[in-house]
Amino acid sequence: MSRRRRITMTIALVVLGLTLGGVYFTRGVMEYLPFLQAKKGNWTGAYVARGIVDQRPWQTAATLAPLAKSAEEKDLAREAERLADHEVDQAFSQSLGQASLEVPKLDGRGTELQARVTQLHSVVEGDQRRVAELTKQLAGQDGSSNDLELAKARLELDKNELADAVDDLARGTGDQRVKLRQELTARKAAMKKYNDQAAQDEGQTAVSTAEQYNTLSHQIAAWWSHRDRIRLIAQAADLARADVKALEGDQKLLKAKFDSGARPPAATPSVGRDQLDRLATQQSILSIVSNRLDSQQQLVSVYERWGRQVGIQDQIVKHLMLRSLAMIAGICVIMILAAWGLQTLVEKMVTDLRQRQAVRTIVSLAAQVAGLSLILLVIFGVPPQVTTILGLVTAGLTVVFQDFIIAFCGWFVLIGPNGIRVRDWVEIDGVGGEVVELGLFRTWLLETGNWTANGHPTGRRVSFLNGYAIRGKYFNFSTVGQWMWDEIKVTIPPATKIHPLVEEIYKATVTATEADAEMAEAEWKRVTHETGSPQFSAMPSVNMRPAGASVDIVVRYITRAGVRLQKRNQLFEKIVDLMQVAGAA
Repeated sequence: MSRRRRITMTIALVVLGLTLGGVYFTRGVMEYLPFLQAKKGNWTGAYVARGIVDQRPWQTAATLAPLAKSAEEKDLAREAERLADHEVDQAFSQSLGQASLEVPKLDGRGTELQARVTQLHSVVEGDQRRVAELTKQLAGQDGSSNDLELAKARLELDKNELADAVDDLARGTGDQRVKLRQELTARKAAMKKYNDQAAQDEGQTAVSTAEQYNTLSHQIAAWWSHRDRIRLIAQAADLARADVKALEGDQKLLKAKFDSGARPPAATPSVGRDQLDRLATQQSILSIVSNRLDSQQQLVSVYERWGRQVGIQDQIVKHLMLRSLAMIAGICVIMILAAWGLQTLVEKMVTDLRQRQAVRTIVSLAAQVAGLSLILLVIFGVPPQVTTILGLVTAGLTVVFQDFIIAFCGWFVLIGPNGIRVRDWVEIDGVGGEVVELGLFRTWLLETGNWTANGHPTGRRVSFLNGYAIRGKYFNFSTVGQWMWDEIKVTIPPATKIHPLVEEIYKATVTATEADAEMAEAEWKRVTHETGSPQFSAMPSVNMRPAGASVDIVVRYITRAGVRLQKRNQLFEKIVDLMQVAGAA
């Protein structure tokens, strides 16, 4: 490993260690639910709304409600909210009753406030009597409506002043009833807002909800979510059980206190009205505690049923996960068997060892790609933007495999009437030879030497992508009778008479190629659709070229590609005979 890679690896490992440490030390921030702090005894922290009355049952139920997924869970969540709401209402009633039993201690300031409250009570009662009298007089048409309106306004003013005085007295003496009423008013307003915003979606059944997880990744995520929900619901149930135990203790204490108190007979004349009111209040508080205890016990039952319901959904998701894993295993088995079967078929059909190995590799790779694609579909499902992805993939494949695409299109050109066939003599990109194989993507030639040289095969097999039929050019010497121009060259010694020999060679060439020339001209005329004399002449030509003291004679003539060697030997034989005759003369 190079120094740069070692430094990069070290930095990456340090960053990984720091981030994992940060994730571990900040893991508590994921505990977003209020009741998660219950076991730590941190109910007065930021997670719980501050107040006199403990509203944890409602906060727990309201926090768990959004976690409900199926219709069964939503029903249980609504039942938990109803019971928790009732329990908190009873807690407020109990707190108000207990606050009424506590007699506030009055100091100097408290005595003044109490005297003012008493005075204002008398004033308000006088205002009420005045309003009643004016109302009665107005009914007899003896009073003025203006006086009545003025009396009502005075009554409202004195009532507001009395309310302010009562609040001042409560704050000065530590009376909790005012604060409890304010907190209860705020709770009612919050409950109204919560009920107005509550969703009306009934949801689907547990089986229908679980069946929506049709991919392994969704099933794993749902299974993990179920584990968290089961844990949270179990914690909520534990909190409800703890509240049950606490309420049972309160019930025992209140009952013992109520039973041990001097409860005089109702007929005893010495019993004061205040004492009877206190006994009635204590009995009402005991009844409220019993009601709260019953609500908390029902709440425990609801949470237990909710946990069992989530457990059922967890079992359904586990079943779906096992089914997905079975599908993946089945795909693997099928792909292995398919690859084995195709390779066996290739071994029987392909005899060439190298070609067989190549085809086996392609078959194995294709099976692996197909199997991996199916497994990914099982795990992640079909991508949401299938058309967009297919378009991008198609565009990318087109760019990557454009040569093969053009080669495939070129194959249709080559198999057309003006294309090439096996055993044709062609020239492609400057390489001449005989076509030995014409495939969908490639053309194979058996290379030969230059046409004007010997024309013998070199033994090399040359391959071309068929794209040359579209983007390039090729020469087919086997079309239109496979006619081609060939030439031979001979050197005349200095002592030989040149001109008579050239005439004789020309006559011999014309005689030897006359039939081929006529046939070539006729075919050229047919191909070019000409009328009259053809523009192209197939007559041979004999040219002289100086070569030092000697003279080179170049004979050019038309012949067919398949018999060019025989025609060349025949002309060489005649020229040699003519040269011998000319030399003897």
